[in-house]
Amino acid sequence: MAHGDAAPRRPQLPTGWRRLAVRLPILLFRVRLGPLFGKRLLLLHHVGRFSGRDRRVILEVVSHDPADASWTVASGFGAKANWYQNLRRQPKTLIQCGNRLHAVTARFLTPDEGAEMMAEYARRHPRTARRLCAFMGLPADGSEASFRKAGRAVPFVRLDDTCGSRRPGHGLA
Repeated sequence: MAHGDAAPRRPQLPTGWRRLAVRLPILLFRVRLGPLFGKRLLLLHHVGRFSGRDRRVILEVVSHDPADASWTVASGFGAKANWYQNLRRQPKTLIQCGNRLHAVTARFLTPDEGAEMMAEYARRHPRTARRLCAFMGLPADGSEASFRKAGRAVPFVRLDDTCGSRRPGHGLA
């Protein structure tokens, strides 16, 4: 961040009925209804860095490269989000896209790579990109430069498939 720029505010974690609504897709993935979300959402499995327990979170796919078998996601709650911190500790994990499992390794993008990701995402989804920036407390006026600036402040993670996709039901608890 440039000198004098205000740090982005961390959005409040959802509570009450909002938390239930946010966690509902996890249940839908578990009962094999993941295909309802198309290629827009994935279920990330991660290991709690303190508890050692299996954790799950639904994330929006910012970018998917079928040729490289990789998915890029962003942490709207910043670098302090539990899933992000857990991946920092243990980058090898599983994701579920639709009903397919993929063993992946997390690679944490640089701020410049994040800027490019955000600019690309904003070209494909301009209204959603503006709303996300507002949610995260990042000013974005709709220009590519403002999205690039916002992207430098958002933690992006690329999840690279490490051994090919798996069949449904294999490796999930």
